[in-house]
Amino acid sequence: MSEEQESFTDSLPGFEDMKQGDLKSIAEASEALGVTQRTLRFYEDKGLIQPGRVGSMRVYSRREMGRMQLIMRGKRLGFSIREIGEFLSLYDGESGTIGQMQHLKSRINERLVELKEHHKAIEQTIRELEQMDREAQERIEAEAGRSN
Repeated sequence: MSEEQESFTDSLPGFEDMKQGDLKSIAEASEALGVTQRTLRFYEDKGLIQPGRVGSMRVYSRREMGRMQLIMRGKRLGFSIREIGEFLSLYDGESGTIGQMQHLKSRINERLVELKEHHKAIEQTIRELEQMDREAQERIEAEAGRSN
């Protein structure tokens, strides 16, 4: 694990007591990460993590735990599994060419534009709903005034 990866995993929940070479069972890893064991197996099936084996038991190293944190971040930010796989390969330093980094940056900027557009639409919807709420309140007060 690179120094950058090491410092990243040091700040993650579930890593406080985990040293280089320590392993977690699938139950321990799922609990530390806040995901189900099925989720861990899913990402293994997709090739995004590669837990080790002790007999038939899956074991998770700091590297796999860190990769899971990056996967979860990618999902939270709205990236596809394919895109997350591309990001992980860049993070691992397996294929960090300038062209690939530019592609990553481009995809991140596209996602930022999408989210900013959604943010504007949500703000507009909130303003409209607040206006409708004020109008409804005014009508309620007007009707209550007529009833008295």
